[in-house]
Amino acid sequence: ASGGSGGQPPSRPQFGHRHLTDVSHVFEHNAWDNVEWDSDQEELAKQKVSENSSCPLPDDRRQVYSEEAHRFWNEFYDKHQNRFFKDRHWLFTEFPELAPSHEAPERVYSNSDQTNPPDNPDPGPSPESPHDDYPGKGSLVRFFEVGCGVGNTIFPILQTNASPDLFVYGCDLSPTAIDIVRTHRDYNGNRCHAFVHDVTETDSSHIPFPERSLDVIMMIFVLSAISPDRVKTVVEFLSKYLKPGGVMLFRDYARYDLAQLRFKKGRCLGDNFYARGDGTQVYFFTQDEVRTMFTSCGLVEELNYVDRRLQVNRGRQLKMYRVWLIARYRKPTLVETDNS
Repeated sequence: ASGGSGGQPPSRPQFGHRHLTDVSHVFEHNAWDNVEWDSDQEELAKQKVSENSSCPLPDDRRQVYSEEAHRFWNEFYDKHQNRFFKDRHWLFTEFPELAPSHEAPERVYSNSDQTNPPDNPDPGPSPESPHDDYPGKGSLVRFFEVGCGVGNTIFPILQTNASPDLFVYGCDLSPTAIDIVRTHRDYNGNRCHAFVHDVTETDSSHIPFPERSLDVIMMIFVLSAISPDRVKTVVEFLSKYLKPGGVMLFRDYARYDLAQLRFKKGRCLGDNFYARGDGTQVYFFTQDEVRTMFTSCGLVEELNYVDRRLQVNRGRQLKMYRVWLIARYRKPTLVETDNS
């Protein structure tokens, strides 16, 4: 199946089709795609989660992690600056709409977890803003990354897509992270705008652009850092800013990922929700949870895919099973809304 939208060229190189058919060859490559788990492996993962969830943190500790998330993430970026995460050039493969003219390799999926979007969607009328002016107002295409960190998504997009019609926004709850973005050599106020904002605080006064003004909202390993009982409210709030026909792009941790199985007792905040040693929080989603989270806000599913990857350390002969979720949800066009 194609990883992009309707009408994109079929000739792009493919990615995601390295399948392990003979286990004796497992250490011949650094990673294998679409690795299926057998029942024994899944049962073992469930046992590990049951064990590391058996001693949940007391309510007062959980309240600290929730109420002081700003502090923990600020301390994280104070410590690591821009050295912890690598630039996410793989995004153009997972979400080719971010690349100009779909130049990225095509992602190959192992099942039919995606639905092709309609051809030539009706974007509806241009948004009318209460703002007299705002950053990116004159741009034809606007992307927004929620939880942008130090710009590991924003800057690869700007470096890859030089179109003068593109403007990219990014927000993060950490002032330190936003300071690092703003001092980056590629930060240009004519092409991007970074601002401090906690998206769990659904206050429109902090948002620099009007409703129905965005073509793409990116949520890359960010919703997992939010308490699961607040995530739907965040998605619902953000969906107001999408143009009709605009999309939300999601990539995050899935249930039984290696990162979840590595947690020890005493770090559990709730079901499949944990506090790391540095105080930051992480939740591990299922496909159904992601589907409900977006469709209950009126968005249409185009892709909801479990990415099971086997990464190996050939030097140490280690096998590491990673599980992520990749999803794309679209705001219905006015035509679709009228016909529903």
